[in-house]
Amino acid sequence: MGARAVNGIVATDTGGTFTDVVDATGRTAKVPSTPDDPARAVAEGIAALGGPAPARLAHGTTVATNALLERRGARTALVTTAGFADVIEIARQDRPSLYDPGVDRPEPVVPRRWRYEVTERLDAHGRVLVPLDPSSVPVPDPEVEAVAVCLLHADLCADHERAVGELLRARGLDVSLSVEVSPEYREYERTVTVALNAYLRPVCRRYLRRLEPLAGEVLVMTSAGGLVPAAEAADRPVALLLSGPAGGVAAGAAVAVANGFPDAVTFDMGGTSTDVCLVLGGRPEPAAERHVAGLPVRLPSLDVHTIGAGGGSIARVDPGGALLVGPRSAGAVPGPACYARGGTEPTVTDADLVAGRIPVDHPFPGIGRLDRRAAEEALERAGVDAAGVLAVVDATMEQALRTVTVARGVDPRGLALVAFGGAGPLHACSLAEALGMPAVVVPPRAGVLSAVGILGSPRQEDAVRSWPTPLDHRGLDEARQALLADVLGRLGPGAMGETWLDCRYAGQSHELRVRSVEAFHDEHRRHNGYARPDQPVEVTAVRATARLPAAVDVTDLPPPERRSAAAVSGPAVLAEPDCTVWVPPGWRATPGEAGALVLRRVP
Repeated sequence: MGARAVNGIVATDTGGTFTDVVDATGRTAKVPSTPDDPARAVAEGIAALGGPAPARLAHGTTVATNALLERRGARTALVTTAGFADVIEIARQDRPSLYDPGVDRPEPVVPRRWRYEVTERLDAHGRVLVPLDPSSVPVPDPEVEAVAVCLLHADLCADHERAVGELLRARGLDVSLSVEVSPEYREYERTVTVALNAYLRPVCRRYLRRLEPLAGEVLVMTSAGGLVPAAEAADRPVALLLSGPAGGVAAGAAVAVANGFPDAVTFDMGGTSTDVCLVLGGRPEPAAERHVAGLPVRLPSLDVHTIGAGGGSIARVDPGGALLVGPRSAGAVPGPACYARGGTEPTVTDADLVAGRIPVDHPFPGIGRLDRRAAEEALERAGVDAAGVLAVVDATMEQALRTVTVARGVDPRGLALVAFGGAGPLHACSLAEALGMPAVVVPPRAGVLSAVGILGSPRQEDAVRSWPTPLDHRGLDEARQALLADVLGRLGPGAMGETWLDCRYAGQSHELRVRSVEAFHDEHRRHNGYARPDQPVEVTAVRATARLPAAVDVTDLPPPERRSAAAVSGPAVLAEPDCTVWVPPGWRATPGEAGALVLRRVP
């Protein structure tokens, strides 16, 4: 009996190199991604499981991310308050590289000629200073495909912005409003976020529509770790910029907790990138804002730190003779040289193969057996050796792990490293060794864990509103309950919710997300090493999240059979259908809970 006979749910995760598929019985498929049409690989992966179309498809996607990175979005206009058209370009005073005057900021997605201003003005409390003049609402250039609207202080009073939106939509334009996308204070970040939403919406809408025939219902993973209907995802695609990685973090955290490690770091090394996330008390760390392609995205997200290091990362020697690995990747096409699909440049996967971490005779889904000779020739042509490539990429990933632990005051020696992705279990032990981490947890189906996490993710709704009087907390409890009722009402019976506050000490420019004003001091001490309980606390925003119970518990999926007898001491290679686990000398792998392997150093 297949998953469709159980509950008809199939989950897919589209990555830069592979598209992964899993169903509720634990069956998996892995097919090469099709960058020219990502939906085609999704269809091929579902077909590889066999049977009729699923009743529900839960999907994680990189389409929004790739469209932004490659600047393939729509021709976008921006409408804002008179005098504020250049906020999107002025940005903040910080620079990408403080002492390098030659470093440029990322180009705004809206060119200067398509930035329009309207006559209106609100003050910092949302009160009208200048009424909206409807005649000032522009008729954008005919080339424009999408319009973003972000008026000053619209997060406190949305009337003007909604009126502008109605006038533009009446003209047949595709309009994104900041109050519908990111209704939070900080004008620059809010402007960029809504501009990105408008920029990505036509591309993502076309893509998501191509998924509709593949299942009775299509849900899409958001950066916040929950599923939303495809229509909602198409309206707010900027929320999808960390769609796939969020699934892996959720599943990795669940498996870590099942094995007695509520505090951990998830380590997802795929073909193109590596994503790491801190987990404390079984909960992935949240973030109210992320930077993607150098641009701020002010939406709820898991705090995933991403670097350009993956199995497909290309190794080269720079003009000064230094060995570099990544961020450029061989991707799915042509892929690493050992895939024998036209790739000629050496990659991390080629180095792992030559170093003996990947068995030559093991067939890989969609690829077959790897070509060791092709990998050796690629390394030789580039003048690099396998050991050097592995040392460099490990050093890069070690720094990423330090960024989410040591740099935040968290000692990695008290954390487990949860390794997944097609390449993660090949490199996890050396990284854990470098950071003094006591154990490595390799979840079942590690090579497709992001898809597993998407399968086990809940339907989720998030909401946020700016708090207009930071030092005056009167009415705060009522506002929290109203926002919570809103998100619970969107999901209906069975939903559970929680509320949060963004707080800071008066005079600070950054906030922490806490349960209550009273909890802020302890959280500030944990993050920053000190607290000032005698100082007033400002509240800048109220947040609410509601979830329906997930249809699948990922820790209940049947474990792969071979793991039940996998106790082995290194050096050893454990080849699995979706990944390869490297057990170095001095380490031992033993079966754990929920089908995981737990690797520890041998005393």
